[in-house]
Amino acid sequence: MRACIFIIGLLGVVFEANALYDSRDEVVELTPDTFSKRVLNGDQVWIVEFFAPWCGHCKNLASEYKKAARALKGIAGVGAVDADQHKSLPGQYGVRGFPTLKIFVPGNSKPIEYQGARTADGIADAVLRETKNLVNKKLGKSSGSGGSSSESGGSGNDKDVVQLTSENFRKLVLDSKDIWLVEFFAPWCGHCKKLAPHWAKAATQLKGQVKLGAVDSTVYQELALEYGVRGYPTIKYFPAGPKDSNSAEEYNGGRTADDIVAWASEKAAENAPPPEVVQLTNEKVLNAACSDNQLCIVAVLPHILDCQSSCRNDFITELKKLAEKYKKQKWGWVWSEAMAQPKVEEAFEIGGFGYPALAVMNSRKMKYSLMRGSFSFDGIKEFLREVSFGRGRSAPVAAAELPEVQSIEAWDGEDGKLDEPDDIDLSDVSLDEEENPAKNNEL
Repeated sequence: MRACIFIIGLLGVVFEANALYDSRDEVVELTPDTFSKRVLNGDQVWIVEFFAPWCGHCKNLASEYKKAARALKGIAGVGAVDADQHKSLPGQYGVRGFPTLKIFVPGNSKPIEYQGARTADGIADAVLRETKNLVNKKLGKSSGSGGSSSESGGSGNDKDVVQLTSENFRKLVLDSKDIWLVEFFAPWCGHCKKLAPHWAKAATQLKGQVKLGAVDSTVYQELALEYGVRGYPTIKYFPAGPKDSNSAEEYNGGRTADDIVAWASEKAAENAPPPEVVQLTNEKVLNAACSDNQLCIVAVLPHILDCQSSCRNDFITELKKLAEKYKKQKWGWVWSEAMAQPKVEEAFEIGGFGYPALAVMNSRKMKYSLMRGSFSFDGIKEFLREVSFGRGRSAPVAAAELPEVQSIEAWDGEDGKLDEPDDIDLSDVSLDEEENPAKNNEL
């Protein structure tokens, strides 16, 4: 009996260790049923985290998320959806990575994606802001920054909208490596006043990705003239990296906060550097590539003696081109040398068709697909396209966990060399056949 109690207690500890949230937290664990009842049909603002138990970033967020939940108790709802258990919900809301946080406001048809700091303060501030907007809406008042944003034209009075002048425009916008959206407004412009709360809200949601600024064109007329502003509000896009006045592009998106965020996020994804194609030298490399990404691509290249540095670099270059092409998907990319990681090859059935070889693993489902076609840009692209459509053969990863990785030295970029044999003294070795007439006469 005691043994049974001990085992039950031990199982409880194991399950507790695997769960990010439990009944002792103020974070509400949501299922499709409770999500519909409490979030969609409730009367308060909710922030909901879509997470996966294996996700490292989710584990890092958990303590701050719990802290925010305690602070918001009685004010707003704080929930969490285990995407592994309840796959329909993340699919319904376009969740592509973990953790994803979305704010649900009663009366709004779409949730707001939270893209601020992953701290208790940042999360609580965003929820309180939406709660205040909801209260103002019920009182018949405008949301956002209220009257102050209207008085300042299209700029808003939000701390996340940067006030730009002739003196700071070059330093802050043109000389920076950041992506910028700049609104040129006039204080008397009615459309600018309508845009103000949306501009402020978008600036907060895009914090850390894209910077939003505002120029009072009635004060800084030379800036408006330089950028060809003919009406208000006019929004210009400045890409990442070094810029000049010719770099500005016309913004052609919608005028709501959601539209601005979606348009700017797409531009940010286009400007983001591609993921690195990293040699699989230890367990951390595989975890970074596979645990925190929906898909990871594992390439196994021929041994350096079979494919010297020029040959190997050609393969790696093709992989880098593919990583650039699919960078918006934020997949992980790793490569290894043939037989350097036998457990990895065994887990993905690599080696039976020779080298180079390639496999793709879905770390959420712990399934993989092995490429059986040409190891080329077009061949891999076609394979990845089929995988993304859910086509082709897939198989579960053994034990439903990442394979063991041996710690090895990284490739030095040089050609391979055969080991030099040790010096052998052959002075006492006779190379002549022994005289044996009988043997010599044998047929």
